[in-house]
Order: sequence, then structure tokens, then C-alpha cells
Amino acid sequence: MLGMVQPTQNTAGALSRLQTQKPHLKSICLQYLLLNSHCFCLLKNGMGLIIFFLCAYVPKTEAGHCKWAEVLKDLERIKTSKDIDVSLYTANADEDEECQELVMRCFFLETEVIIQECRIKNCSQTQDVWNIWKNGNESFEKNKLTSTKSEKCKECEEYEEKNFTEFVQNFEKVIQRDCKH
Repeated sequence: MLGMVQPTQNTAGALSRLQTQKPHLKSICLQYLLLNSHCFCLLKNGMGLIIFFLCAYVPKTEAGHCKWAEVLKDLERIKTSKDIDVSLYTANADEDEECQELVMRCFFLETEVIIQECRIKNCSQTQDVWNIWKNGNESFEKNKLTSTKSEKCKECEEYEEKNFTEFVQNFEKVIQRDCKH
């Protein structure tokens, strides 16, 4: 049985941890394999190949994790604010599926208006509003606009202006809908 190496206790433990690891552990996993003295021997058998491929092809997001989770938390913090009294263009939560990305962009654009309102009135939730705007922009920069404007989709300014409370409620519904997909 030339070339067959039995996995060590550490290797077997690494395999079980790899199966449940989070995406940010991917680089640690690869470093472990490269630094492990048995790395090259492991690649000669099935167990080693399994470990290598589990490390190399770990999904970039956790199953069930919504990329908007932090935004939802911040929306929860600001939704009862008495400091923010502004009318905002508010997309409907039930817009056509192909307009979802454009609707999300509209909500994030309107957070700029809230930021300005908070600066004027010195709101207690200014940081939370800024976090919403920042997280939205970062996400959209990473994922360039993939949808094209359909005849069905409205421009942000075409939506009805609603008060802050209704805006936040619709924003939450749209994010929750996006998270389900």
C-alpha cells in the first residue's frame, strides 16, 4: 500500500471542522493544509483530497445568512425615532421581482435624505442611519447593477412620498423579501 497514509487525529478533526466552517475560515483552512507536515502525503489519498477540496471550494456566504442582516438591525434601531420627521420616496414592498434591485437602490438613496435631516436636527440615531447607507453602498459596489431597467420599474422619484415610519416598514419588507431569495 505505497502512498496510502492514514489520517492523523488532527486531520480527522480538521475534516469535521471543515464541513461546518464559516467562510472567513477559508484562508485559515488553506494555511493549515499548507503548513501541515502531512499535506503532501494527504493529497495522495481520498481523505486528503476531500480536505483540500472542502477548503478550496467553501461557499462565500453562509446558508441562511442575509447580506442585509446588519441593515435590518439598524432599521430596527431607528424605526421608533421621534427625531426624524421627513417625507421620503417610498417604493412598494410588493414591486415586481425584476425591479427588486432598483427598489433596494431607491431605499438606500433615500437614506441620504435621512442623514441630512439627522445632521440638521442632531438625531440620536445619526450613526445608525449612516451605517445603513454605508452598508448599502458597499454591497452595491461589490455587486454592480445586474438588472436593467424594465418598463415595469419606476424611478425613485416616481414613488409616492410617505412618512418616515411607513418608509422604514416598507424598507424592512423589501429587505426581508430579498433575503428569502
